[in-house]
Amino acid sequence: MQLVRGFHNLANNPIFQQGCALSIGNFDGVHLGHQNILARLNEKAKALNLPSVVMVFEPQPREFFAKKSGNLTANPPARLMRLRDKLKYLEKAGVDFVLCVRFSAQFAKLTAHEFIEKLLVERLNVRYLSVGDDFHFGSDRSGNYQTLLNAGKTLGFEVEESHTHSFESERISSSLIREALSKDELTLAAKLLGKPYSIAGRVAHGNKLGRTIGFPTANIMLNRLVTPLQGVYAVKIETKYGIYSGIANVGNRPTINGTKPLLEVHLFDFNHSIYGQAIEVLFLKKIRAEIKFASFNELRQQIEQDREQAVRFFRGNDPVLFLD
Repeated sequence: MQLVRGFHNLANNPIFQQGCALSIGNFDGVHLGHQNILARLNEKAKALNLPSVVMVFEPQPREFFAKKSGNLTANPPARLMRLRDKLKYLEKAGVDFVLCVRFSAQFAKLTAHEFIEKLLVERLNVRYLSVGDDFHFGSDRSGNYQTLLNAGKTLGFEVEESHTHSFESERISSSLIREALSKDELTLAAKLLGKPYSIAGRVAHGNKLGRTIGFPTANIMLNRLVTPLQGVYAVKIETKYGIYSGIANVGNRPTINGTKPLLEVHLFDFNHSIYGQAIEVLFLKKIRAEIKFASFNELRQQIEQDREQAVRFFRGNDPVLFLD
């Protein structure tokens, strides 16, 4: 799979001379619904003998407009995954190209007509387009599925609705997964995603307070506007040394007056140095909410209880893991 950053990097690219099969969306989480859409995209691309392309936006449009308005309390929705992780799973789904478009004020001013003719037709030479029936584009969200359908008939490309996929009568969506995570329904989230919800990242140096109370942690900075879950969890951690059980805290660490969200992971029976290494943390069971303690001694006692609870969970369960 090849990542293309911006339409300007498509200039003189011979790969799109014959056209492409394209799908547009956030693809946040690359959940089971997305996976079905991508399978259909690849099927059409193969039938047409064209490359399959997914167009995504950074920042995501709702993030852009929330930041522009200064209203970060109601918007944007929590991201299920970072772009790097999204690319990993799009590649796993067999996509040939990902076109990552910078969503800016200038881009937001494009009319629906300009978006279709200048970008989809002139730059991408689209021959097949898959979007949801609720897809809107162009300034003031003036373009929609019907706009594309009409344009396709005139300009010579096929438009197909990305069919809804359901789980137990519920439409599979990133919003439904966020709701499941917010309600601590991790099993439901895993069924919708096709794997346990996870956060991946590189281990960074922290304040090393955990080791002073007997619980050293691997820390991952969560550079997100909003996190989809918060609290203490029983987790599995994938490292270069293997898969380990552990406990993780996602939050602002109120006991030490932290202000930025952080993922802290304590791995059981682990004695390797993994600073700078990539790990993936899979969330399997919510243990408790994040609490502010009056002292480090109280925090240490609670973490001991958390560890015992996680150990009991792993003894009584054999979670099915969907690791690469």
